[in-house]
Amino acid sequence: MKTKNNISHKLSVSERTKLRSSDFGIPNVREYPMPDAAHVRAAESYFRYSPDEKKPILAHRIILKARKFGVKIESPIILEWARKYKK
Repeated sequence: MKTKNNISHKLSVSERTKLRSSDFGIPNVREYPMPDAAHVRAAESYFRYSPDEKKPILAHRIILKARKFGVKIESPIILEWARKYKK
């Protein structure tokens, strides 16, 4: 997560294990962790690699986390997929 210098880094297994399911883009399988703004941006950049059946929920959750951390989502693809999300 964050080091002393406030620089984001890859989550360790221990850090990832400590995250709540709600910190993930796809909570039921704990994929795409987004505990901070840097990880929201990472999820946005890796979005294209997610399977189509998971894209609606992932897009929706990226937008929710982006709002929480003050990240502006500019990808029209993510915004389009988020509209397809049904609770």
